[in-house]
Amino acid sequence: MSRETITASLQLIFAGITGLKAAFPHRAFTIDGRLVGDIGEVIAAIEYDVTLDSVSRPIHDAKTAGGRDVQIKATFKDQLTIRAVPDWYLGFKLFANGEFEEIFNGPGSLISDRYKHRKGFGTSLLSFPVSELRKLSATVSASERVARREV
Repeated sequence: MSRETITASLQLIFAGITGLKAAFPHRAFTIDGRLVGDIGEVIAAIEYDVTLDSVSRPIHDAKTAGGRDVQIKATFKDQLTIRAVPDWYLGFKLFANGEFEEIFNGPGSLISDRYKHRKGFGTSLLSFPVSELRKLSATVSASERVARREV
């Protein structure tokens, strides 16, 4: 990898960030940590029946039309994080080709019930395997999921 490659790649990233900020001005898309989370929130706003909070809250990022509070998380890795137990949790795995996969969609209490034995659960930022959250999500009934937007 050369300096020119790094420069060109960063220019593409920042051009993308500029486009995302223009389309979604209430999200920061900062490169230093919030970018992936903000992308996850935008995916949720486009694809699911949620309205993003204009001001960040500690545990939740959005509300459904029915008033459910939802925490939204995204990752490029094989783990998603949770600090406190959210009312509803919507987790995505992102891919470099621009695609995404819904990993978990359902009540945060299901994750809490499954992992409450872990030290620090509910108080510390903990990581949970995408593979396990995917399995847990498969047990969630349609009525307990954040609804997808109708196309």
